[in-house]
Amino acid sequence: MSNLGPLEIEFLLQPTPRAPVDGIEDPTRTRSGRLPRVTKILAVAIELENMIRVGDAKDYADLGRLSCQSRERISQIMRLTYLAPEIQVELLYLPPTSTGRYPISETELRKIANLLSWEEQRQQWVQLKELHGVK
Repeated sequence: MSNLGPLEIEFLLQPTPRAPVDGIEDPTRTRSGRLPRVTKILAVAIELENMIRVGDAKDYADLGRLSCQSRERISQIMRLTYLAPEIQVELLYLPPTSTGRYPISETELRKIANLLSWEEQRQQWVQLKELHGVK
């Protein structure tokens, strides 16, 4: 018996395309494009808020150290959690875009989040979407 050394095998796994069942698309299939940046940042904000809630981090400074971000940036990100729940849901379910850019910026969303009344936030959100031609 000869000793040839280790044997290496390379292969590429590719998912097999699935046809829709009864005309309904598989929700686990990804659409082309990337999620808008505002969607990702809001998702991060929600996760960071959860980390504080469960005790994985004690404050924004701790989150900054864990995520290699400044406290100021963490504060900016966390500001998005002040948005009315309906606005957050809408942002979290934005469809993927080919460029990853959504016409409404994070800065504009933080301005809305600074409003104390959720009703005022909703009004500003509708106006901002109309301004940018977003449905």
